[in-house]
Amino acid sequence: MFEHFEKQTRRVNGVEIAYRVGGSGPALLLLHGHPQTHVIWHKVVDTLAQHFTVIAADLRGYGDSSKPDDDPEHLNYAKRTMAADMAELMSALGFERFKVLAHDRGARVAHRLGVDHAERVERMVLLDIAPTLAMYRGTNEAFARSYWHWFFLIRPQPLPEMLIQADPAQYLQSVMGARSAGMAPFAPAALAEYERCLSLPGTATGICGDYRASATIDLEHDQADIDAGVKLSCPINVMWGAEGAIEACFDALAEWRKVATQVEGKALPCGHYIAEEAPDLLLEEALSFLHQDE
Repeated sequence: MFEHFEKQTRRVNGVEIAYRVGGSGPALLLLHGHPQTHVIWHKVVDTLAQHFTVIAADLRGYGDSSKPDDDPEHLNYAKRTMAADMAELMSALGFERFKVLAHDRGARVAHRLGVDHAERVERMVLLDIAPTLAMYRGTNEAFARSYWHWFFLIRPQPLPEMLIQADPAQYLQSVMGARSAGMAPFAPAALAEYERCLSLPGTATGICGDYRASATIDLEHDQADIDAGVKLSCPINVMWGAEGAIEACFDALAEWRKVATQVEGKALPCGHYIAEEAPDLLLEEALSFLHQDE
């Protein structure tokens, strides 16, 4: 995996962000989801690198990036803070303008990145999420059963951290294996990397901090945008798995059109882990969108 990419670390916004870089051309930032790392992109990066300079980063709290403690207001894991990490990383690498392809938690960071750093982001592909505020406000029994970890991880310290740390591999299996495709989409080398990083000191803290922030400070920031009439202004393409909870529980395009001015997208015939379940289809759809206006 990532044979043609260099693994590097850069200190930005007070933390160390681990990333891989490869390819040439305009910049494309890749952001992963939970409970994974930048390795989720291993089936698509070589093709993307034929079109872009690809930067596949680990979010703070995940992978080999720094894992600061969770603070009482959860500011260390606010999506505003995590987006600032990525804005500074791209500046440090010499890219003032860039495109984004992001999944799950990374797509929530991308949402904030596109609002707070609107002049930097040219266009974005967001995978298998609806806006965070809409998802919490629209929670019903079906969603709560499918996304049980949202409500487990926001419990106060130290219970969620203790349970994750007690058996990281079992936690990984419980979250990822419970989706529509089970564990079948995950290559053994990728799964081993997810398990390694989930077992690192501080990862459980980072994961819980991420989710606690999304249930508190992130909702405040999202509501403030709505109250002020601030929307995502760059073009976005939203794709989600037809076999997942987004399809079952939300009108994804309608929700995104409430918070963004230029939205397109559709469901894909797969589950939650699009980059690993349907890499060829993702490449076809994403490349067509990302190359627009060039």
